[in-house]
Amino acid sequence: MNAVPAITLETNVLVSGLLNPFGPPGRVLDLILSRQIRLAFDDRVLIEYQEVLSRPRFGFPATHIERFMAIFTFQERVTTTPWPHQSMPDQDDAMFLEVASASSKVLVTGNLRHYPDSMSEDVRVLTPIDWLNTEFKN
Repeated sequence: MNAVPAITLETNVLVSGLLNPFGPPGRVLDLILSRQIRLAFDDRVLIEYQEVLSRPRFGFPATHIERFMAIFTFQERVTTTPWPHQSMPDQDDAMFLEVASASSKVLVTGNLRHYPDSMSEDVRVLTPIDWLNTEFKN
């Protein structure tokens, strides 16, 4: 078992951290890049990260995206099961709960309203600042 804790990171936190490295999402990315925490992911999350980071509106150079995506060699790939709730505010977000449930039991997001308590089961859903203040003990 790996002693480095894992979290599941919704795409909006990843993008926010890359665009503004000085805020809480950037601090979360710093912890990932310094290997103090790991990202839990599956193929769907990996594809979403790649697709979103490649959007022209963000202006991330392709070489920077490739370098960032290379970190997944050192992260936690998981196998998930379908999320039992079919009436989530945004059904596309179920994959993040599935990944978190299969691994870390922690999902860090900037969209708490997409994850009502009644649908998050055993997963703790936190904002980046809440996760930094309550869950990450350095």
